[in-house]
Amino acid sequence: MISDGGIDDEEKWLAEGIAGLQHNAFYMHRALDSNNLRDALKYSAQMLSELRTSRLSPHKYYELYMRAFDELRKLEMFFKEETKRGCSVIDLYELVQHAGNILPRLYLLCTVGSVYIRSKEAPAKDVLKDLVEMCRGIQHPVRGLFLRSYLSQVSRDKLPDIGSEYEGDADTVIDAVEFVLQNFTEMNKLWVRMQHQGPVREKEKREKERSELRDLVGKNLHVLSQIEGVDLDLYRDTVLPRVLEQIVNCKDEIAQYYLMDCIIQVFPDEYHLQTLETLLGACPQLQPIVDIKTVLSQLMDRLSNYAASSAEVTHCHVFFVFLPPWSMIFQTSPYIFVLQVLPEFLQVEAFAKLSNAIGKVIEAQVDMPAFGSIGLYVSLLTFTLRVHPDRLDYVDQVLGACVKKLSGKAKLEDSKGTKQIVALLSAPLEKYNDIGIALKLSNYPRVMDHLDSATNKVMAVVIIQSIMKNNTRISTADKVEALFELIKGLIKDLDGAPVDELDEEDFKEEQNSVARLIHMLHNDDPEEMLKIICSVRKHILSGGPKRLAFTVPPLIFSALKLVRRLQGQDGDLDGEEMSATPKKIFQLLHQTIEALLSVPAPELALRLYLQCAEAANDCDIEPVAYEFFTQAFILYEEEVADSKAQVTAIHLIIGTLQRMNVFGVENRDTLTHKATGYSAKLLKKPDQCRAVYACSHLFWVDDQDGIKDGERVLLCLKRALRIANAAQQMANVTRGSSGPVTLFVEILNKYLYFFEKGNAQVTTAAIQGLVELITTEMQSDTTTQDPSADAFFSSTLRYIQFQKQKGGAMGEKYEPIKV
Repeated sequence: MISDGGIDDEEKWLAEGIAGLQHNAFYMHRALDSNNLRDALKYSAQMLSELRTSRLSPHKYYELYMRAFDELRKLEMFFKEETKRGCSVIDLYELVQHAGNILPRLYLLCTVGSVYIRSKEAPAKDVLKDLVEMCRGIQHPVRGLFLRSYLSQVSRDKLPDIGSEYEGDADTVIDAVEFVLQNFTEMNKLWVRMQHQGPVREKEKREKERSELRDLVGKNLHVLSQIEGVDLDLYRDTVLPRVLEQIVNCKDEIAQYYLMDCIIQVFPDEYHLQTLETLLGACPQLQPIVDIKTVLSQLMDRLSNYAASSAEVTHCHVFFVFLPPWSMIFQTSPYIFVLQVLPEFLQVEAFAKLSNAIGKVIEAQVDMPAFGSIGLYVSLLTFTLRVHPDRLDYVDQVLGACVKKLSGKAKLEDSKGTKQIVALLSAPLEKYNDIGIALKLSNYPRVMDHLDSATNKVMAVVIIQSIMKNNTRISTADKVEALFELIKGLIKDLDGAPVDELDEEDFKEEQNSVARLIHMLHNDDPEEMLKIICSVRKHILSGGPKRLAFTVPPLIFSALKLVRRLQGQDGDLDGEEMSATPKKIFQLLHQTIEALLSVPAPELALRLYLQCAEAANDCDIEPVAYEFFTQAFILYEEEVADSKAQVTAIHLIIGTLQRMNVFGVENRDTLTHKATGYSAKLLKKPDQCRAVYACSHLFWVDDQDGIKDGERVLLCLKRALRIANAAQQMANVTRGSSGPVTLFVEILNKYLYFFEKGNAQVTTAAIQGLVELITTEMQSDTTTQDPSADAFFSSTLRYIQFQKQKGGAMGEKYEPIKV
């Protein structure tokens, strides 16, 4: 191993090594220039002796090695020239073996061996076999790895291969493969040996050093992948079994992980597909701490991409295998294969083999964390969705395997595992863009059950967003049941935690997403739509009172849409009896709105009662409409206590009642009497005044001939005037835009409205008197000036003047009024 020393010491040793190397290289160059072979060999051996050091780390040793490598290239050119001048390459090959130290001797031997092979005076396989055997003389891990790396570098363009100038009767591709495999085996042994040299306390340092050297070993596999003669048969029968044997037998987790990754990266995907069983069979035999999940994930990702690219062509295409960035020691380029489009994935049963291998790996690595095994299933699911998108049974099988792995754990607390489950559940949504597909997967909700409460809600929001994004309509009650089972984390508390402990903003956003979802539930068949509404109602009523304020309104309006579709139908459709009738739906709505009282949300419930009353009016069902109005008044009386809420509520009641035409005289009188009475009992005088004059519209409805009672209109307006006069007495309390003068102007506008509508009870004299009253009040010294009231009154007077100037019937009616 590398001896201990600080950074400064290492820099000093490196500088000394470089200085010694350059010194001997200088004299070697002089010998080369004078064609002095003996001195060239002498100084080159002394130069290479600097590589015998054990004091440098792999990174620093690499710097020294590269300088020596550059000098060896020059020496190799000299050897070539020497052979041209008549020097026997065989003699040269024997001569360099007289170097005193074994490391310089072997570097020189490899250099001359390159020239020897190029001369073709001996079969390439014999020279290569000799070189790879003699390199066993170096057993120091770092020195041995760099020596064999040099051998690989100088020989890779001289391997017997198809179309190569070194292919002959005696030299075959098998020989090239055997040479590379032998060199790979020896290099891996040296690399693994590093881990077991030195004290235990330096384990982390050794792992770092090994990481710096791993590309030296991996480049052998790269060389194998570039041999043209390595076809599928040779790869399947020789290359892969030999490489896997070395990987398994070395029993080193660093080497096993890296070399498995190398195999996947450097060889064509077609080869992986055809040798899948062999490759996967090695996975369970690896050391338990090997990150096999990443290896398998990368394999499945590559096969997925291969399947996707194969599906896009009709005959053949050029497939590029891009390799990872290797060490600067050697250059790489994409390796090109021409592949035929084959139904290989079906022929080799890739899914079954991958699924089986994952099961065996998880079983063999009992200490694999949950997120690791789930990560494998995520990759398998991604592979399945890309290769077999039509096989929902495969998708469900993957989810089922994940459930089995998670069984026995109520929730998965590990954050990494949780993220993996979210990825697992999100994959089908992203692939199919249809929640309906996910609803067909029986194991989908079972996987969600293993999420903690917070993540379950996050996943539920993802599902809803998918539905909204793709405008997916959920059209059956069964699908609604399955969907609400998936998003139950938003519908109710899963872990018993009080909803009050949740972040308020997050809670509102979650419930608003559920509310939006309810609007996506639709079926044209009234019977099925009613089943959907009942199913939703069952779920949202179980969610606790705080959620009801968000989820009940969309359900009510969804039901009201159905009511209006059934308008005019009385229990039968095409001669068949229906359960979806307006009366039955209204009964369901009544019960649903009652649930809001537990929130409590009386103002919201009142609004919904009024909406239902208006829908009952459209359906011409007077008893139902009257009942909803009665419930609205009861809520107003008993639950609405805030004065501002009362004002809003009474105006909603008045506005809704004005639009109703279903009531008979008696029921309408009862309701209008209540509305008028409650208006006069509001807390503040201005609010009373405005509500009372608003009630005047209840007695004069343009589109209903039977409701034009001018006398009661006038009574409301006069009552509003009396309230405004009372407010005038409190002018020291009520000032500004809400003051009594503004109220008078507002009442004047109501007089003008009914005057123009033809109400004979509203006379020009009354309008004239009100104009004069307002003018007097505004000029009074006791009245606080209010610019907005002045502008309002001026605008009203201009309107009257405009009507007078316009002439016609209305102009004549306004004529007596002085402004």
